[in-house]
Amino acid sequence: MATSRAAMRPIALLAMPLLATALALSPGSASAGDAGWLPKPARGQGEKCVADTDWMRRNHMTALMHQRDGTVHDGIRTKRFSLKGCIECHAVKGPDGRAVTVASPRHFCRTCHDYAAVRMDCFECHASRPEAKATTTGGSAPERTAGMDAAMLAQYLRSLKQ
Repeated sequence: MATSRAAMRPIALLAMPLLATALALSPGSASAGDAGWLPKPARGQGEKCVADTDWMRRNHMTALMHQRDGTVHDGIRTKRFSLKGCIECHAVKGPDGRAVTVASPRHFCRTCHDYAAVRMDCFECHASRPEAKATTTGGSAPERTAGMDAAMLAQYLRSLKQ
């Protein structure tokens, strides 16, 4: 017995809203006001971020680039928008208790960058997790100065000539 299209139309009109309601109320779906499909990055370890959360979501790259320019071009180092500070505060621990690297999808930065399909090149040069504090037998490592860096560079350049 063949069913005509005209006979199926009222059934389809009733079934579609019921199906939509069932999908909306199914377990695992976002409830009203909860954007369950959005990424949920881990909270920082400090009491509050260096700027408002909404502002950071929109402007963190501009702040990081401004910090980079001030540091690299002008030699001005501040902590407010330093990448190192972000990494130290927002480190996510892995099963081994150590902070995960950018290779892990759980890495704080990757949480949103993967969702937005935005490539990060920060970690081609920078550490993607907090670096262990260097220690010597006398306690902490000595502070490096610009003079030490210049001496190390000169020594390296001399070794290339040999």
